[in-house]
Amino acid sequence: MSRDSAADSAEIAKFEAMAADWWDPHGPARPLHMLNPCRLGYITEQIAAEFDRDLTAAQPFAGLRICDAGCGGGLLSEPMARLGAAVTGVDAGDGSIAVAREHAARAGLEIDYRVATVEALAAEGARFDAVLASEIIEHVPDPGPFLAACGALLRPGGLLFCTTLNRTARSYAAAIIGAERLLRWLPRGTHDWNRFLTPDELAGLMRAGGLEPVDRKGFVLHPLHGEWRVSARDLAVNYAMLARRPDHARSTARDDG
Repeated sequence: MSRDSAADSAEIAKFEAMAADWWDPHGPARPLHMLNPCRLGYITEQIAAEFDRDLTAAQPFAGLRICDAGCGGGLLSEPMARLGAAVTGVDAGDGSIAVAREHAARAGLEIDYRVATVEALAAEGARFDAVLASEIIEHVPDPGPFLAACGALLRPGGLLFCTTLNRTARSYAAAIIGAERLLRWLPRGTHDWNRFLTPDELAGLMRAGGLEPVDRKGFVLHPLHGEWRVSARDLAVNYAMLARRPDHARSTARDDG
């Protein structure tokens, strides 16, 4: 989680309690490990398309700067670093950052992990080609300022990825009743269904923060295959939304052309 004006201590404490188990695929982060290949596929394909990168190359994201906001133990930061990006991971939890640093060091990866806030990074003048905000917006009491801070970290034309949970009856059944109470994949109380945002609500908050939503996709679990897949139509439970910071100079050039 990212500690900023929109975060609260109770939410931070939830993730600090599981910090030591971030990399245990059978521990409390199990749902993230299961989802990770699907969300990584979506994110990497979008970045490659936007910045004209060949994903079959050895380090296709070389030269790109990526911020993982609310990075936890680094489940997204490490794959981005392996693809060649210069990665900065920020989180509110000292314990999570300690685990992330140790795991990256063992893997021989150079990642700039910080106990910091997206707002502080933006105030420093840090700018990135992409910001990843995965499974964090539903834990932020006031998502508007958080999204605005993420947007401020983007250079013109940069991309913001949000992956989160929709506020529907199906998401309540899946995330609260299923994952927490029945399957016990997550500690009880990990999620507050009332904090989930619908895709339209999230898009509205992005626009209010000066961003342009450009894509939305669902992530659907196929229980028979035990894997997640991207869906263009089913956003009822997990979904991703992609937004771009407007590049006015590029837009003007297109208009003039």
